[in-house]
Amino acid sequence: MATIITYDLIYEVVRKEKYEQEIQKLSETFFNDVITYLKEKQTIVETQKAQQSIFSNEIIKTERQLQNTKRLLKELYERRENKILQLALFSSRSEIQQDLSKMLQEEQELYKALDSTLNIYKKGILENVLNLKQPKINKPKDIKIDEQENTKIIRFLTPVPKFMG
Repeated sequence: MATIITYDLIYEVVRKEKYEQEIQKLSETFFNDVITYLKEKQTIVETQKAQQSIFSNEIIKTERQLQNTKRLLKELYERRENKILQLALFSSRSEIQQDLSKMLQEEQELYKALDSTLNIYKKGILENVLNLKQPKINKPKDIKIDEQENTKIIRFLTPVPKFMG
């Protein structure tokens, strides 16, 4: 069931995330509900501007609320991201699997990717050095580093004056 998102609810979620050490449980549809809320607020702002309402204070107030909501969402994301990073780091160091039940699906994927990457580098560097071997990273096949990604081949079809650079 979709949760009705309001500015006050988002503020409360950010406040809880800020003051609680553990990551907070959000509804599975939280992001979709927030997107719906933001679209509705944006529509209200556009409608108010189109009507060139005499209530210009209302337009300013709605725009400010929309900006503040986006700022709160950014803060919420960064706090949750930091907690996920800390959990992945702790999991990699202690090899204890963390409880992912409070994370959203996208956050679980982030956690798993971070944990996997940290473990690969830990094994490649630390364990090799402790076994008196040179550090060697065995990158998984899904991580591709293409150093020639930004190069382009240009073929001139007609003569071009000489240039440098």
